[in-house]
Amino acid sequence: MAITRIGNPAIADQRGVNFRNIIINGDMSIAQRGTSATGLTNGSSGYHTCDRWNFQETGGPSFVFTQTQDTDVPTGQGFAYSLKMDCTTAQASLASNDLLRIQQFFEGQNLQYLKYGTTNATSLTLSFWIKSNKTGNYYVALANFNTTQNRVVSFGYSIDNANTWEKKIITIPGDTSQGFDNSNLENFTLFWLFSAASSFTSGGVSNTWIDYSATRFANSNLAGLGGSTADEVYMTGVQLEAGTTASDFEFLPFDVNLQRCQRYYHKWVSEHVYANIAVGIVAGVKNGRGVYQNKVQFRSAPSLSADGNFRIVGDASATGTGSDISVIRNNTYIHYLDFAFSGGSNNTVAYACEMGANNDADAEIEFSAEL
Repeated sequence: MAITRIGNPAIADQRGVNFRNIIINGDMSIAQRGTSATGLTNGSSGYHTCDRWNFQETGGPSFVFTQTQDTDVPTGQGFAYSLKMDCTTAQASLASNDLLRIQQFFEGQNLQYLKYGTTNATSLTLSFWIKSNKTGNYYVALANFNTTQNRVVSFGYSIDNANTWEKKIITIPGDTSQGFDNSNLENFTLFWLFSAASSFTSGGVSNTWIDYSATRFANSNLAGLGGSTADEVYMTGVQLEAGTTASDFEFLPFDVNLQRCQRYYHKWVSEHVYANIAVGIVAGVKNGRGVYQNKVQFRSAPSLSADGNFRIVGDASATGTGSDISVIRNNTYIHYLDFAFSGGSNNTVAYACEMGANNDADAEIEFSAEL
């Protein structure tokens, strides 16, 4: 019997990819920030390695993890990388509000085709590969943080064999009660819970969409990571798609995957000391300005760090580095970045200037949930 796939009709690609996977960077192939981050613990919530994958802790946990983009992958499945979490300092027991999870956020405007909030709400299928030394029960949850009424649904799965790659498939019913806000803000969030105390487990999993409650994210029998320095988990091949059947993982070309990630975060890496991201003009002996045209439209006006080098073209002595150049204006927009700097020396007015190296621009979705 033929299976009809439900995809996003608004997105197409000349190479025949239909973008059925709602997840971005599900194969963990893009890691603009770096391939390893150590010392992740209380206060470390954020993005550290693989793009779009957010490390989140709640409460005041004392466990410590290292996160890496790893090359341990399921054999013969086409993946080159996985996301690894490795416990380096254990926490014997959790306080009631301690939580560890990995998550990804989605813009509501990209999900209107799912028809949530109507009688035609589309079911979803989540599939992923996972590997851990610690077998037992684990949980995933999805939340719709709508401005009208927050909703949540949670499900369990098991890791059956230690240190063995296993593929998990979960079917998620559509929510007929609440739709997604049509905006570029966080509206839909997918969580993997790897450690959770009673504040998040006392109500048990719902298996169906319900009004939001933090107690309904997992059951109390969650196997949990972080109790031993032997604890580790790997994930890759994450796919969330419309329909009730898991299809083969949708591999995107590297450049397409990178561009999708750059809507949320863009890191410029210098190939030599004066690599430039923008060309501008010297406005005074110690200042200049310029504009960078974004290669990909940002989700929102990004925050900008400028810790690289600045150079005045044509005058080798008129240079500055991060120690003596100050960015005095960094107006940011979804289409371009507007720079101005002061510092350096011997700058010649009206000369061209190259601006920036090892800078980054961040337009990630801000986490707004109650968790």
